[in-house]
Amino acid sequence: MNQERSGIPLRILTYNIQAGTGTTRYRKYVTESWKQVLPNSSGRLNNLHAMADLMRDYDLVGLQEADGGSLRSGFLNQTEYLARHASLPYWSHQSNRRVGPLIQSCNGFLSKYRPRLVIDHKLPGMRGRGALEVRFGPPDSGLHVIIVHLSLGRRGQSRQLDFVAELVSGHRDVIVMGDMNCSMDSHAMARFLGSSGLHSPDRDHSFPSWKPQRGIDHILVSESIEVSTLSVPELEASDHRPVAMEVLLPENIRLD
Repeated sequence: MNQERSGIPLRILTYNIQAGTGTTRYRKYVTESWKQVLPNSSGRLNNLHAMADLMRDYDLVGLQEADGGSLRSGFLNQTEYLARHASLPYWSHQSNRRVGPLIQSCNGFLSKYRPRLVIDHKLPGMRGRGALEVRFGPPDSGLHVIIVHLSLGRRGQSRQLDFVAELVSGHRDVIVMGDMNCSMDSHAMARFLGSSGLHSPDRDHSFPSWKPQRGIDHILVSESIEVSTLSVPELEASDHRPVAMEVLLPENIRLD
């Protein structure tokens, strides 16, 4: 007989949304490169609406490569827009890379629960990479969430994951999620998992969205958090697919 599990259910999603560009083939990185700097209102909005329809079913969403309101997005803050259309009342964003008025690339989060504290961290290494730290509930019985977008290079990833390991040190109930640009079996990730005590059953591929061959988007949780399901929803509104996880939090956690 299966023993009934107890805990607080939480549905989590991480998604590199590529500013709503929706690249669907490698060649389109070249042929549609103009979409990275110029507005494409109808196409982007259609992709954002598809994303919001998915996000509506989740309690906590981490975003990477959301546009914070530049020319390419038609000066639309995409994190705010998704939060409103997904009916998730709490949101914040972290601006990491600006190219004048053309591009403003951000990390972001959307949440069903009101955060107690939101902190921006600039990650070490090349400029333009950040970690968004979000804390829910009381300091002694709350949830600690970090949303990241790591560098492409192995050395940069190692330095950045060492930095994140310091952020989560001393916290019991932790979720780290985002576009980490490395696989679960990479040296940088193995070192991070060993030092942070986090884990994930993640072995699925999320990139590229049209034919996933690499697992570089991850949700990692502390040992106190039980993973119920992990999936990669089939949505091609970005060059990444989202990664979703359902977990059970310890019963003593307070989120608000």
